[in-house]
Amino acid sequence: MATVLMCRRVPRLSRVTAFSTTAERGSSKSKKEKQDKPGAAKTGSESGATIQLLKPQDYRVLYNPAAYAKGRAGSQQHVDRDSSQALGDTFTGPGTAQAPQTFPTASSQALSPVRNALPKPSTLLEQTILATLYKEEAEKEKREMHDSKEDPRVFQKGRPEYRSLSCDSAEPAQTLPAEEGDSILQGVAGCEASPGILTDYFLKLSRLPAERRTALASDPRFSALCHRAVTAIRLISTPDLIQILKACVPLAVPASHPLLNACEAEFCRRAWDMGLEQLLLVADCWRCLDRSVPSYLGILFSYANLHWKDLTLPQFVQLLYIVGEGRRSPADLAQKVESTILKHLDAFTLEELGAICLGLFKSVSGISDHVMRRIADRVSLQMEDMSTYALVNVLKMLRYTRMDHLPLMRELGRVIPARIPATNIQGIMHITLTYSSLHFFDEDVLAAVATSLPSKVSYCRSKDAAKFLWSFGCLDYEPPNEEEFYSSLIKQLHAKLHEFSKFPEHLLTALLGLAFVKRFPEELIDFALRKEFVQKTRVSKYELNKDLFTLGKSVEIECPTYQGSRLTPQLYQEFAEMASSFAEREIYVRPEIVEATSLLESVLGGPEYVKNHMILPHTRSSDLEVRLATDGRPIPFNFKEPVAAKKLKDMEVSLTDDLMSQLIQGRAHHRSPTEVGNEARIPGQERGDGTETPRLGGALPAGAKSQAEPKPGCWQPGEVRLALQVSNRNHFCYGSKRLLGLHCLKRRQLRLLGYEVVEIPFWEWFPLLKRTRSEKLSYLHYKVFCPALLTRAG
Repeated sequence: MATVLMCRRVPRLSRVTAFSTTAERGSSKSKKEKQDKPGAAKTGSESGATIQLLKPQDYRVLYNPAAYAKGRAGSQQHVDRDSSQALGDTFTGPGTAQAPQTFPTASSQALSPVRNALPKPSTLLEQTILATLYKEEAEKEKREMHDSKEDPRVFQKGRPEYRSLSCDSAEPAQTLPAEEGDSILQGVAGCEASPGILTDYFLKLSRLPAERRTALASDPRFSALCHRAVTAIRLISTPDLIQILKACVPLAVPASHPLLNACEAEFCRRAWDMGLEQLLLVADCWRCLDRSVPSYLGILFSYANLHWKDLTLPQFVQLLYIVGEGRRSPADLAQKVESTILKHLDAFTLEELGAICLGLFKSVSGISDHVMRRIADRVSLQMEDMSTYALVNVLKMLRYTRMDHLPLMRELGRVIPARIPATNIQGIMHITLTYSSLHFFDEDVLAAVATSLPSKVSYCRSKDAAKFLWSFGCLDYEPPNEEEFYSSLIKQLHAKLHEFSKFPEHLLTALLGLAFVKRFPEELIDFALRKEFVQKTRVSKYELNKDLFTLGKSVEIECPTYQGSRLTPQLYQEFAEMASSFAEREIYVRPEIVEATSLLESVLGGPEYVKNHMILPHTRSSDLEVRLATDGRPIPFNFKEPVAAKKLKDMEVSLTDDLMSQLIQGRAHHRSPTEVGNEARIPGQERGDGTETPRLGGALPAGAKSQAEPKPGCWQPGEVRLALQVSNRNHFCYGSKRLLGLHCLKRRQLRLLGYEVVEIPFWEWFPLLKRTRSEKLSYLHYKVFCPALLTRAG
């Protein structure tokens, strides 16, 4: 038999080598993972391509890429962009511009590796083997291909009532001979047909064999039939007009066809004289025809609002399906939707629950925590009986509402790993993204994803690859097959490089996820930091400046030998100003940070010995910097009034029980620190009389250098710089002491710059906030003057 030699090009990758610290990887990381999750699987043998590595250094953080931010504006822009055209949106072509680049590209519909690699068969045995392989590959491809039109309609098979509410796009049970189609079309030209006969013609033509129906589009006789229907449309009864519209689905009439234009106008005119069942059926036909009908949907929603009490359970579910496919969320229906969900919650099938969640998710509809928790309660009890597709739809809504439903997540961790191999790539992506979005670490699930993904990676869109990389990086998890896992995804990023010109947010998201776990693919970074690509991010509908800032500065700090494109100093200054402005409003004034700063001033001897600022503005979190001589003596260096002191001077703040509950265990309610300050006053707050507000990383005089990245060589001999991290629960995985990826990245980079990172974790500091002043002073004194710290620094 012939021998086949397969070669592949592996892109160059910069790989960080961490310093030996308390957060170091290798054996220390294995111990950390065992502490985070008892009984964690041992790391197996690594496989995959050999990657050329550089030497960068360490960090982690609470951070979401701009493209996948939780906020309503961001969600509304990105939600389900990969799905087919929305009913309520204007149609746009799917064309993607090809950007100039040096990497080989591959179509998302490219032939599988098996088909490309196998030689031509020369014997009967070879032909048999190849036929078997082709069949297996075809079956795999069928499983992987998500049908965005048919998959969301599975719930309609659960009740017979949906037959009158939906259009069945399946092949007709009894097809007519092709010759009968010719006789029908011949009859169109020979006589003036009545409305009833016109309807009968359309119904019969819709039952022709598929290949004959396809040929009708170019047949002038069919065009004449459509013209007759348009001319007589006012004379056609509503039931007959609905039958004509249903026939257009198997006939594959184009969405912009004049017949459909006339039908939409006529249905809008007749809508208020139709029944809800008819209105829902017509809406379903428009979905099957991929036609945008915002005016019709507006009428449907208004009609449903007026007749809400008459809605049956199937009509309600079908309405929410239409709401989702139209990407429209009628505000006046929100309260009625919630009450109806609660009313029928126990009567819905599990597939209907999935359809409800998908409709709410696609339409970016808000839902109360109470209703979402009730849905999650039921799903957690019946998860094994639920299809994976319906389950993924529930997870989408769980992710959108930021619901920390522990029983559901635990049951998911028990049920879903075994299903991963049979789940298509988009379903796996949404499962993985749910874990990272909720900051929920489950090694069994992530390991199952990592094991299955390399064999499925060719089916990843750029969006999928980006979210996989982001999710694993966010949770700071490197699987047992990490080299195979990461090299396959990086290779797919190269193959999809042409898509990033249209969707730049996906490339930045992928590269940040890689940076969190100390991986820096140089060619992709060079592409992302080029002037042309940066310009595309600047005109994107997403706010991508923060992502660019984090990526650019991380490369500078962790990849000293990198020679590719870089951001300009002007951009860095602009981004730093944005970060500084945000920190002054939202970070420096947080009660736990203000209290720590005030007490450290007392411990060290004054405000000149401690500085509340961002040492690394691109990580967007605060540091309390302290400098010590090798003998432990504090060194004064901050002769400007801290920002938090200026903003909070004379503001009454007390630590109430409610505030403490929120800080220690409550969910974030997205209140600004100034709102928290109005509710609470920190006792014993003393400040200096400085007059200037520092703007580290902010506006700088011309030619001045930012202090954001102090060079170790500029420090005083024997000086020890401490970076105290006053963390909160959002810096860690849910219910654990495992830092998130961005915060790991930050600590890694601080150490690379020569800082000693000192942790003031929330599980130690927040309970102390309501203890005596002497207890807090003693705790901070130990943290700063820890003998082991000074010994290690010396």
